[in-house]
Amino acid sequence: MEVPQVAGKAKTDSSPLVAAARMSDVAYERILEGLFDRRVPAGAFISQNELSAIVDVPVAPLRDALRVLEAEGILTIHPRSGIQFIRPGLELTRATYQFRSIIERAAVRVFAEQGDEAVMNALEIRHSRLLRRIERDGLGKEQLEEMDALEGELHGAVIAALRNPLIDSTYRRMHNYLRLLRLDRKITTPIMVRTLKEHLDILEACGTRNADTAEAKLQAHFQAAMQRSLGLV
Repeated sequence: MEVPQVAGKAKTDSSPLVAAARMSDVAYERILEGLFDRRVPAGAFISQNELSAIVDVPVAPLRDALRVLEAEGILTIHPRSGIQFIRPGLELTRATYQFRSIIERAAVRVFAEQGDEAVMNALEIRHSRLLRRIERDGLGKEQLEEMDALEGELHGAVIAALRNPLIDSTYRRMHNYLRLLRLDRKITTPIMVRTLKEHLDILEACGTRNADTAEAKLQAHFQAAMQRSLGLV
């Protein structure tokens, strides 16, 4: 009889901890959502209580989430003063694309040599279809949403080729920086067309199992994307 009592007690004692952990996860996601949907402006300086009200999360789990986001470089906590969110700019853009280049140049070589051909073909078909729709009809909400999905799926497939959970988790955090950089980016039909064609160049090289060309096309894509992010093209 004693064993079930101990087991039951352990379960009861751990449940508040589990609930707190889940709330901090909720706070983490809501803070990022608030940043990406502009309820919390990039570069803003805000108090914990103000942020708690915006994202509708109690202060205690909010603090746990803020510590994680500070470690990830999204914000800085100023004791007894407030929270300052990172502001996109030249340095963040340079650092983000440098990181992507280091990781994905190695990954795309593996993807080109070992990647699933069916995945490559499916991505190439969807990119080609979207390109034709945009050239015919211009940009709309559906096209933008499909482009976001393709962006994540292509680069996600490239990263997944490394089969490295440490890189996977780090790359997911880096994706938050990318979303920040894109907040003020102007999207036009010519920009979207160029991006899709750059993706297709990468996929074509991967489809022919040409790792050298795939790496070169990826690097060219990142250089062009960084220039677009900075408003240079």
